[in-house]
Order: sequence, then C-alpha cells, then structure tokens
Amino acid sequence: MYINAMGHYVPALRVDNDHFLNVNGLTSDWIVQRTGILTRSKCADGENQDTMAREAVDDALRRLPYDISEVDLIVGAAYAVYDTVATVGHQIQRQYDINHAKVLYVTAACSSFINGLEVVETYFKAGKATKALLVCSEHNTYYSNESDPKAGHLWGDGAVAFFLSKEQAAPTDWKIDTVFTEGLGNIGKGPEGVRLRPKEDGITMPDGRDVFIHACRYMIYALNHALEQAGLKMEDVSRLITHQANKRIVAQVARQLDKSLDSFINNIEELGNTGSASAPLVLSQYQDEIKPGEKVALMVFGGGYSCGAFIAEKMN
Repeated sequence: MYINAMGHYVPALRVDNDHFLNVNGLTSDWIVQRTGILTRSKCADGENQDTMAREAVDDALRRLPYDISEVDLIVGAAYAVYDTVATVGHQIQRQYDINHAKVLYVTAACSSFINGLEVVETYFKAGKATKALLVCSEHNTYYSNESDPKAGHLWGDGAVAFFLSKEQAAPTDWKIDTVFTEGLGNIGKGPEGVRLRPKEDGITMPDGRDVFIHACRYMIYALNHALEQAGLKMEDVSRLITHQANKRIVAQVARQLDKSLDSFINNIEELGNTGSASAPLVLSQYQDEIKPGEKVALMVFGGGYSCGAFIAEKMN
C-alpha cells in the first residue's frame, strides 16, 4: 500500500494557557509541567469537522499524481463526529463529486486513523478498491468542557487527509511497510478511561494516570508488533511520531525505547491534543523534512482502550 499525497489543516486560532486560570484554576506553569502544551488550536465560528476535512483534502490535492475522480473508497476516521448520519466521508464525496465510491466511517478513539488505514488495506487486499481517501478530522473543542480541571485544557482541533493506492502511483509515493492495530478494552480502566458523552459532560478523562501508564506501554507494544510484521529492527526507523496526547508520554516512550528525543517529531506544544488526527498530522506537517529512504514509525494509543502503529518509507 502506498501514500500518494498527504495534506492537513489546522485552524488559525490559538488558545494559550493563561486562558485557563480563570476558567478552571490551572496556571500555565502547571499545564506545561504536566502536558508540555503551550497553546492549542481551536475552530473559529463556521469551522467544524467537515470544513477542516475539506481544507485538508485541498492541501493534499496539490500533491496528488492523479485525478480525485479515480478514488473508489472514502473512509472518514475520527471520534469527534459532527454528524453521525451524513458522515465526513459523504460530505467529501459531495464536495468533490466522486462517483461510485464506497463511503464509510471508522471510529476507535485516538486509534481511529490507523484503524481506518487498516480498513483501507483490507479493501485493497480484497480487491474491492484500488485508490482511497482517508480523512481524519477532529473537532475536539466542539465537545470539550474547558472548566474540567482534569482534561479541559488538553484539546485542540485539526484534520489530515491521505490519498492511498494499492499499487505505486508515482515515484514520490510513500510505501507503507505494515499496519498494526489492536483493541484493549479489557485492560486497565478500558472504556471508562476516556469518554465522550455529548449529553452529559463532553470529553472527559476521569483517570489520567491509568491512561498515561497504558499509553506508554501499549504504544511501544504496537510499535514492536509493527516492526516484527515488517521484518524490521528498531534501528531501521529514523523518525518516530507518537499520539500527541502529552509531552511526558513522548519522553517516557523515548526512555523505554532508549531513543533520543531528537528522534521524535511533535506538534503538541502548539496544537494540544488533536485526537486521532494528531500523529498523521505531524507526518503531513513534516513530510518535506523527511529524506528519501528514511522510515518513519507512527504509534498511537486511544481511549476505550486501543493501540496501533504503522511504518512508512519516503521513496523519493
């Protein structure tokens, strides 16, 4: 499977840490020490999951080596859904008038994008699609409660779009070596670790410690499984990207892998936790800085719980 083009969109609006002092009593120093977040992205009036997705697709289209009409599978992947009937995939199909494509929505908390990637891979292997558009758009601030002192200060908004093909489409493609996902609902706090209940209290994280412990453990678990599946070793991977939930998680993963923090690419300081869009969004933001032949590993952990990883190589 190949990535033909990547694009992303991040709202221009930023909310800095000082905003929360009078909202939930947290100081900027407290937030930075525990999360590494300085600001977070936020949709402006009129922006939502669908508008961000369109912007991300437009950004990717600038690099796409074929016409979007060739796409025969559209997968929306996220948890901060705007409409559960007309999904973001259907909105994209209408916006770009993509005829005869299969359209579906995948959600697995912050693993949603990688689960969506695995769904695309499965469609390719089954011969049911040849070119796909995977769109992940997370409007966290649509659901977040800023007054919540446990999690109200974490959330940012953003979107990412990957065009994918079964066969190589151009010399500039990225080759995906492997995709690994696994549900973890039976460990730790599981389904109660992170919640999004719109009619109750929005996005909450009742037990951040449990999330932290299992995120560190199972992102490494997912990465090791992905490496094994691909027949690779850790030293074959030059850059790493984790789910952008907490800068301390990145540091802990780096220590456990005995890797320098310089090997990790992050955007959490500026954007906050952009959910399942976060890790692939980082890759899209930094795609031009990766050298041909370099392999990048992305690893995620999601509420519920779930984990996943994929490894991609920049070909040219």
